[in-house]
Amino acid sequence: MAYDTIPDLILHNGRITTLDKERREANAIAMAGGKVLATGSDNDVMKLAGDATQIIDLNGRRVIPGLNDSHTHLIRGGLMYNMELRWEGVPSVTLALEMLRRQAERTPAPQWVRVVGGWSEFQFSERRMPTLEEINRAAPDTPVFILHLYGRALLNQAAVRALGIDGNTPNPPGGVIEKDSKGNPTGLLVAKPSALILYSTLSQGPSLPFEYQYNSTRHYMREMNRLGITSVIDAGGGGQNYPDDYAVIQQLHDDGEMTVRVAYNLFAQRKGEELEDYRNWTEMTEYGAGDTLLRMNGAGENLAWSAADFENFLEPRPSPEPVMEAELEAITRVLVENRWPFRIHATYDETIDRFLDVFERVDREIPFDGLRFIIDHAETVSERNIERIRALGGGIAVQHRMAFQGEYFVDRYGADAAKATPPIRRMLDMGVPVGGGTDATRVASYNPFVSLYWMITGKTLGGLSLYDEANRLDRETAVYLWTKGSSWFSGEDHAKGALKAGEYADLAVLSSDLMHIDEEAIKDLRSVLTVMGGRIVYAEEEFASFDPPLPPPAPDWSPVREFGGHYGLPRDRQLMAAGASAKVAEAAAKNAASGNCCDSACSLHGHNHNIAWSNPVPIAASAKNAFWGALGCSCFAV
Repeated sequence: MAYDTIPDLILHNGRITTLDKERREANAIAMAGGKVLATGSDNDVMKLAGDATQIIDLNGRRVIPGLNDSHTHLIRGGLMYNMELRWEGVPSVTLALEMLRRQAERTPAPQWVRVVGGWSEFQFSERRMPTLEEINRAAPDTPVFILHLYGRALLNQAAVRALGIDGNTPNPPGGVIEKDSKGNPTGLLVAKPSALILYSTLSQGPSLPFEYQYNSTRHYMREMNRLGITSVIDAGGGGQNYPDDYAVIQQLHDDGEMTVRVAYNLFAQRKGEELEDYRNWTEMTEYGAGDTLLRMNGAGENLAWSAADFENFLEPRPSPEPVMEAELEAITRVLVENRWPFRIHATYDETIDRFLDVFERVDREIPFDGLRFIIDHAETVSERNIERIRALGGGIAVQHRMAFQGEYFVDRYGADAAKATPPIRRMLDMGVPVGGGTDATRVASYNPFVSLYWMITGKTLGGLSLYDEANRLDRETAVYLWTKGSSWFSGEDHAKGALKAGEYADLAVLSSDLMHIDEEAIKDLRSVLTVMGGRIVYAEEEFASFDPPLPPPAPDWSPVREFGGHYGLPRDRQLMAAGASAKVAEAAAKNAASGNCCDSACSLHGHNHNIAWSNPVPIAASAKNAFWGALGCSCFAV
């Protein structure tokens, strides 16, 4: 190796998955000017160091390219993050309700307690939803809104009163306000099948002022960094108006506070006026406007409201409106004429078939000619339509919605139908670009390791096996979809997604070795050192001294200040450090113990056996999860 450039940063003594075809594994990596300078052996890379080079020993940890969520809602999610209580990963209804009770006590009027997505009842040890009675008991006076998947919201009576819902309130189109035998609202809102009733109700809650939204987005990006994410593609969202609702992320960019690269799509806001929206936006901005940290990525995921096919597996499959084809064709023409890439939400093959008819018709008159387009979700897409997508030059962005809704899909359509929902392996075999993502935050979790777990194991959060071996991915392929695969969807596959010379120096050093740990431990992974553009943006454990300072979550009643974000290891210490009540911490410890097949605290394991199970120890892999033995419950000795 001979280089004129002196590295800014060298990481060595690691196990680096590069995804570089020329060198798939390395022990060390050198970075300069925000890009990878070299990878290789410790000896070769360390020779490049200069006097000013920062050198960090990885202690044998696994390194992967920075993760890239190809379909999420970071801009909207960031504005709300500090207001939301997260139930992601919480192991029991008991603990979830205790967190709710504690947060209700801390939340001042007129604010609400909001639990918005990221959880499933199948993750709970009780295998059930919290009841409205339990929610009202936990929070009798503070309004509570709990969103459950795409199907329903649970409101306590304080929220019902705050919203002015009573026995005379009519059901909105596509939704039901449940009422008891006396005609009084119970607090349950049901999507039938449209989630509009859920989202429109949520939008009526108080919002944060600009300075708190700024702080909230910083904390949300830091949470992404904690989970190894260095890039996202933001798919827009209802109520996310351009340019007004992009002011916070733009200010963060201008202030040099971006710790996640964001490419954003513009989502049509006004039903019946979508064509006007896109005509206006194509005059206001252009594809690619911005830089490597914040850039415009085209149109979607909503191009026309008439094209919506709601992904609520609790209800029968809906069909887009009859006017969809005419509206979508006019919009697609504007986008292709202006060379705007676009993406469109499509759950069912029947919907995709109709979309492709429109796209092929436009392509015959105004050739796409390499213009990138994306089908989002595509749970039931057929081989015929995969081939049509490939022929037009499109790609498919997949998310782990089945990890949260798989049980409902099986109940409605059967286990056989679920075996290729979505058919990721077939997409790859047919040569279609595929990117990994979450569709966070309103339904699925933003945790990429839950998505990787789903791709690799074929299981839901509740442990239901959905897929045969034929539709499961090996670990490196799953990581590829979440890195190099996702980079195609923002037209950056030449610049990021692999740890090779010349690409962005974006990477994550993992808490355990993704390539070798037990499959069940994958969803508990996190990053202990995250680098974006050659700059450390998150650090913990032995690297904690490198963690950049961050102001505390604002406002001071924020659930993030009390509970953090995604529930995870070592959660009991996080809760106590954040000032949570001893009762919450005790419930956390007890539920961690129960989740590991014992219900007493274990001083040896901390208590969570996963710490021992997921790290290298001199014990046969087959013995690690044994009830008896070296890592079994020494709790019997208590």
